[in-house]
This record gives sequence, C-alpha cells and structure tokens, in this order.
Amino acid sequence: MSAPKKIGILGGTFDPPHLGHLKLATHFTKLFGLDELLLIPSGEPWQKASSITKAEIRLRLTEAAAIDLAKAFLYLKLSTVIGVDRLEIDRVGPSYAIDTIKTLRVRYGSDARLIWLMGVDSFLSLPSWHSWTELLHMVHFAVATRPEYELETEMSEEIRDLLTNHQTLDASALENTPSGRIYLDKTLAVDLSSTDLRNCLRPLSGAPLGPEQIPSHALEIITNLGLYKHSS
Repeated sequence: MSAPKKIGILGGTFDPPHLGHLKLATHFTKLFGLDELLLIPSGEPWQKASSITKAEIRLRLTEAAAIDLAKAFLYLKLSTVIGVDRLEIDRVGPSYAIDTIKTLRVRYGSDARLIWLMGVDSFLSLPSWHSWTELLHMVHFAVATRPEYELETEMSEEIRDLLTNHQTLDASALENTPSGRIYLDKTLAVDLSSTDLRNCLRPLSGAPLGPEQIPSHALEIITNLGLYKHSS
C-alpha cells in the first residue's frame, strides 16, 4: 500500500502575496516532504476590512506568486505539486476555514495528512475563528513564529490549553496521523506583512518594493494594474 498523501494548505487574503508566504510554504514543504501544496485565497474574508482587493485579482496575484514558488521548488529539487485553489472564491458567503477543511477532507479522504500552514499571528487569533474547536479534528497545524510576536506572553488561555493537548515537538508526528497535532517552528522568523507592503506601495510612501518583498510575477501585475495606489 502507498503511504498517505501529505497535503499542505496555505490560506489567506494574499493582498498581496509576499516573500513571507513563499518562505513559509517552502520551509514547511521541505520539513514535511509534502506531496501537494495548496494556496487558497479567501473569497470573503469575514475578519478583514471591506476595502480588500477583489477576489479575482487576488487570485491572479496568487497564481503569479505560485510561478515564482514553482521556480524555487525546481531549484531546491522539490517534487511537490503546487496548486492554487479557488474553492473559497467560488463559495458563496464568508470564507470560513472549517468549511474549506471539510471540503478538502472529502476531496483527499480520511487518511490523508492535511497540514494547515500559518504564521503565529493567525494561530494566536484562532479562538475568533468560526467553529475553531472543530478544526483539529480534521487537520494539523504547522505554525511559524514571527519576530514581533511573543507567543508565551500573548497567547490566550484557549491557545495555551490547545497547545497543552495537541502540541508536538516532533515534526514527523504529523505524518503518523491524519489530524490533531500542532507543530510550532521557531527556526523561520519572517517579518513581512501584507498590510505593511500595501502601505509601501502607496504614493509618497518613499519605500520602493522589489522582488525581495513581493514575488516578481505578482509585483509585475501590481505595477501594471496600479494596485494599492489609493488609501483605504
């Protein structure tokens, strides 16, 4: 029998996608030996401002970023299949992670190892997510720290309890079961945020951006369409 598939899931608004997303995706792809990596732009991110860029444009930006990610995988000799999935964009109503995970669990089967990749800022906000207590019944969490977040001092009691019951210090533990584990990775400290990058792209910001912050193919679309030129 073949081994269960390992599927990495990286969701977000991707407004815009940046090198932090790609570095996180690459790091966890190598660490877990992922068979597939899904980039899933949110359709109606219910916790974000209404001024978010239109979903179809964010999808285009994510697809463009995936081109640069595929080049990086080729250079690193990673055979992981990269997919940009529009399931949240096509779903009517708010984009809830629980609905996405349920869909992916049906798609890949009960034995697949589904690993939700996220930064520590998203992890700390988990108790505000819709039906968040159900998530670990269907998926693992792989969490990358960020320099400006002190996990020990900023975590809520709910997050502390979650780590007590589900954290593992062994990355390979996520390969032994389809869901239910949390792996905190402290080796990848990426300090980029889409909010900061949008502000840099505004006129008179005085902070020019290049491919060291935003993937080159996505940056080309941003420049051609004149995105983020106006204050929200």
